Amino acid sequence: MTAPRPSLAQDIAWRLEAFAFDLMTGLARLFPIDTVSDFGAWMFQRLGPLTSAHRVAETNLRIVFPHADDAEIARLLAAQWDGVGRWAVEFPILDKIIADPARVELVNGERLAEIARTGETVVFISGHFSSFEIMPAAIVHAGIACQITYRATNNPYVDERIRKSRFRYGVRLFAPKGSDGARELIRALSRGESVALMNDQKFNGGVAAPLFGKLAHTAPGPSSFALRFDVPLQPMSVQRVGKAHFRVVVHDPIRLTSTGDRNADIAAGVGRVNQFIEERVLDRPAEWFWVHKRWPNEVYKTPRAAKG
Repeated sequence: MTAPRPSLAQDIAWRLEAFAFDLMTGLARLFPIDTVSDFGAWMFQRLGPLTSAHRVAETNLRIVFPHADDAEIARLLAAQWDGVGRWAVEFPILDKIIADPARVELVNGERLAEIARTGETVVFISGHFSSFEIMPAAIVHAGIACQITYRATNNPYVDERIRKSRFRYGVRLFAPKGSDGARELIRALSRGESVALMNDQKFNGGVAAPLFGKLAHTAPGPSSFALRFDVPLQPMSVQRVGKAHFRVVVHDPIRLTSTGDRNADIAAGVGRVNQFIEERVLDRPAEWFWVHKRWPNEVYKTPRAAKG
């Protein structure tokens, strides 16, 4: 089905946004990597608290850390804006970061090498940890054929630029989120290719599974794919170890059990994925993308709805 043509005003607005994206990218690529990263941290630490996303982040933090005092919450809020700012401005230069072996450490890379060598099919899972875009680059650079899911931006001109940015650091196979993307992932798995999904965002209509003690609607896709094709979930995470320096961790695979009750098996898989997310967040809380509305909307009606 062909998308409707945008109005002239909408098209102009999109082109202006694309020009701003090009300007930011051009400027970022003129300066040293750490200078760019530091600027992003400085800017977002000052502007982030002025946005509505700040309230979302605070509510999320109080859900996860209900006994933390105001000083600790404030410290974590400042730290997460530092990380979000660095991530935002590092994206246009991610290819330069990845190309520098001193900036990206791979832990348990033997597991990726094994997947590439044997042609094993896996469902990669992760969350929005630190500079999470480095994860698909690590997968591709290991020589693994993998479809990377992504959410297209509303602005087609910016979306084209984002795809080109990812192309620069090696990502070639994309599967958009949604029904079309799901069919492409199934076709890829049928061919013996791997797929990669982020599984820490709200998914309306998904499985209502506990996450830090509250039910959160969670995408069943990764668990459903793993059970359908009898392949493991392969968790990965990214850690920031200093300015624009990172550690990519390949965790132990999660092997789901098929009991014949598909709904129950998927729910059990979703629970294990959420447990993985919880462990990573608690291990390095400043590095999660706290500005997502991860829980039901009513949780965010007041800034301190989760406190107590």
